[in-house]
Amino acid sequence: MATPTNLPATFVAGNVLTAAQMNNLRGGFRILQVASTTKTDTFTSTASGAWTDITGYSVSITPRETTSKILVIATMNCTVYRPTVVARAFRFMRDSTAIGVGDAAGSRLQGSFVSLSTNDEASIQLSGMVLDSPSTTSATTYKVQFRQGNATAFYLNRSTNDGDSVDTSRTASTITVLEVSA
Repeated sequence: MATPTNLPATFVAGNVLTAAQMNNLRGGFRILQVASTTKTDTFTSTASGAWTDITGYSVSITPRETTSKILVIATMNCTVYRPTVVARAFRFMRDSTAIGVGDAAGSRLQGSFVSLSTNDEASIQLSGMVLDSPSTTSATTYKVQFRQGNATAFYLNRSTNDGDSVDTSRTASTITVLEVSA
């Protein structure tokens, strides 16, 4: 946690900060570094029943301080195809550890965010954010995994038919990490 500052409650014209007050301002809650990966190619999977990595959709950062927090922000452009209702769970991973997931409850999946499609084709933009405390200065990799119950098609950065037409599109998905001083 950041050290509380001893700054005056208000300032008026002509006030000057002391060196100690300036150092207090520098200490906490600064962005120390940013790393980002933008996936511009496509990904397709019909995997079901297991958590699945999205190829090329991860980012690594080496925190400068063990007390730092890592803010993870993911934006994904997905298309799902299924003639019936399908739910997919997504979760944030720090190396091999799931983070930012819900509590365990029976056989329910512990996810960070979900998508639900109820028609033949649904194009959606999903986003999620989590503040992590890795407590390390070693290189750390963050990624998003997905899991679905049925072997239906899941597409990232493309439509289902992906035809060469102005009626279809290709998109990009980004995962960004920010090291925040504590």
